[in-house]
Amino acid sequence: MRRLQSNMVSDGAFIFLIIVCFVCIVFTAGNPNLYIQNIIFLNLALLIAIVTYFTNVTTGLILNILFIFGYGTFTLYQTVVVGGVVGAQNYFWLIMTPLFTISTWLLTYGNRQLQLENEQLQKANKSLATVDAKTSLKNTFSFQSDATIFMALSVRYHIPLTLLVFSVKYWDEIRRIIGEEQLMEAVLDLSQMSQTSIRTNDSLYLLNKENPMWGMLLFTDRPGASIVIDRLRNSVEERNRDEYREKYRVELILKMGAIEYDAKEVPNPLEFITLAKKQLEFDV
Repeated sequence: MRRLQSNMVSDGAFIFLIIVCFVCIVFTAGNPNLYIQNIIFLNLALLIAIVTYFTNVTTGLILNILFIFGYGTFTLYQTVVVGGVVGAQNYFWLIMTPLFTISTWLLTYGNRQLQLENEQLQKANKSLATVDAKTSLKNTFSFQSDATIFMALSVRYHIPLTLLVFSVKYWDEIRRIIGEEQLMEAVLDLSQMSQTSIRTNDSLYLLNKENPMWGMLLFTDRPGASIVIDRLRNSVEERNRDEYREKYRVELILKMGAIEYDAKEVPNPLEFITLAKKQLEFDV
């Protein structure tokens, strides 16, 4: 409903501004004797409208007050000194210039409301999204939900659960060597490679996208996770010989750590990640 109102304000203000421009152009062209004078006032009205667009309505109203004061002084000079007659010409720009300002402000207001709503929707989408758009992997938000369920299953049915996390060694140095596009390709390649190394009932997550770190929830004990670790290392080493070194000009070396779930030591999914990340420090 709020978005619809913003659209109506923006569209209505745009149409109103077009109508005001049309009326001013017709009025200016309708009196050749005052053509130069009307062009000057039209330019002033447009200038005030532009300033209002890039600032705020208060600035526009102040400029309109100054314009009305200046135009009133000009009209008084023509009437008293020159001996002119006050007619429709004298009132037209006193009305149309504020209308220019109001229509421009309404247009600006509507556009800013739409931009604000768009930013809020983007933030909400990022916070609620459970899958990374580029790698199609579940993210930390999804991990918290899944890990809570898996941890409960592990306790109830006495099934061993291990979190394996891994990242790329020397990622900051690699970032300086290859471009941003190849960085995302490397993340995608490693994600696809990791998916082929786990069973269908295990889950893979992209826990950190900026400084890539993956997580695997494995229904196995710590020795069983070591088998997956060896499998991942061998897969990366094979690809380093055949593909990665040529494609990225560097070797991609994994840094891995794993920790088995213990209900007494791991109260929540985020602590599970923290403890698993500490194991990375021992993989040198």
